Amino acid sequence: MASNDPKNGGGFFASIASSITSFGSVMSKSVNGLMGYEGLEVINPEGSTEDAEEEAARGRWKQEERDGYWKMMQKYIGSDVTSMVTLPVIIFEPMTMLQKMAELMEYSHLLDMADKTDDPYMRMIYASSWAISVYYAYQRTWKPFNPILGETYEMTNHNGINFIAEQVCHHPPMSAGHAENEHFAYDCTSKLKTKFLGNSIDVYPVGRTRVTLKRDGVVLDLVPPLTKVHNLIFGRTWVDSPGEMVMTNLTTGDKVVLYFQPCGWFGSGRYEVDGYVYSSAEEPKILMTGKWNESLSYQPCDAEGEPLPGTELKEVWKVAEAPKNDKYQYTHFAHKLNSFDTAPKKLLSSDSRLRPDRYALEMGDMSKSGYEKSSLEERQRAEKRSREEKGQKFVPKWFDETEEVTPTPWGDLEVYQFNGKYSVHRATADNAEDNTDVKLTQFNPWQFEDLSA
Repeated sequence: MASNDPKNGGGFFASIASSITSFGSVMSKSVNGLMGYEGLEVINPEGSTEDAEEEAARGRWKQEERDGYWKMMQKYIGSDVTSMVTLPVIIFEPMTMLQKMAELMEYSHLLDMADKTDDPYMRMIYASSWAISVYYAYQRTWKPFNPILGETYEMTNHNGINFIAEQVCHHPPMSAGHAENEHFAYDCTSKLKTKFLGNSIDVYPVGRTRVTLKRDGVVLDLVPPLTKVHNLIFGRTWVDSPGEMVMTNLTTGDKVVLYFQPCGWFGSGRYEVDGYVYSSAEEPKILMTGKWNESLSYQPCDAEGEPLPGTELKEVWKVAEAPKNDKYQYTHFAHKLNSFDTAPKKLLSSDSRLRPDRYALEMGDMSKSGYEKSSLEERQRAEKRSREEKGQKFVPKWFDETEEVTPTPWGDLEVYQFNGKYSVHRATADNAEDNTDVKLTQFNPWQFEDLSA
């Protein structure tokens, strides 16, 4: 190992950047065929003509659309564009941010294993692997729909989990989520913050994620790295998440620090993750290494971070097989999130699956999707005006705002907590005799009056 410090990359993966600097002059075009570098993925930060044509072929942007959108977006450079810009559906995927929150549950069996183990450090291995596993899905370059205020997403029929997420604030956009089975409870408050940089955007995960393991009552806290989306308008769009992920056992003081390697030229370092499980005394106990788009492994180490003699790397997580040539790069689990197979009985009318713009895009009708998206946004503005004129305050149904404001690396966060009312609702709905087809339910997130444009 070249280094024991996760901040310095950990030394598990040999960088090839220094050996290819002489090719810098040809970076503006495809270099897949260079002698000795066949098969390497090319990431071009500048965005070449070939990349733009490839994106257009995937249905993302035509040149005239790029040019027009670029002129419109230039004035927002340096700004947080989370909710201030109306975006065209051509860059969207048929999923909302609330459903993206639910994607964390794909490999939830890792949290079950964390709850079952008696080894405090293996507990951190399983739990941090769960946190890493979602990045394979998060590399998708399509934008999810912003939820309407009061919109929800429910998921059942997966690993015994009941999942509920709700849009609790519109400006700034904030979501709260809760998931639970016999082994763990997951709670998250999320407030995305962005910085538009022209042809790229930085996404700061201003949020708090807590996992409670039920057997011993252990509470885990997660702080993820920021995400960078490159070549938004020109070139081949790609996602990177450079920096540290820290998971802390708030009960014992143990923690995991994993370093996401930044992507370099020729894709060097991309996907690579490595770091350590530390004891409460901050001594390295187990090293972790892998790629967030493939697998993660672990190995016991000494106080210097070196692998213990006689031990070997053991795989703890491996990405599940994904559909080939999927337009939106969806996993099999992502497709389940959009289906009604994971929906409970008597689905809430505020559920993301029922959004007409999302459904139209899923069916491939981009024109109808754009119309429905504009209609929903106008109805949301009308509902807000009416509510404010009447002095009515929006109050989330399934989550309560607490008095707690927690600091994050990217700003303070108002914390929402699950109020338990959904559990009562779900039990009542599941026991009711109702054969209504949930697919026929009309989307209605409006807490007060639903005002058409």
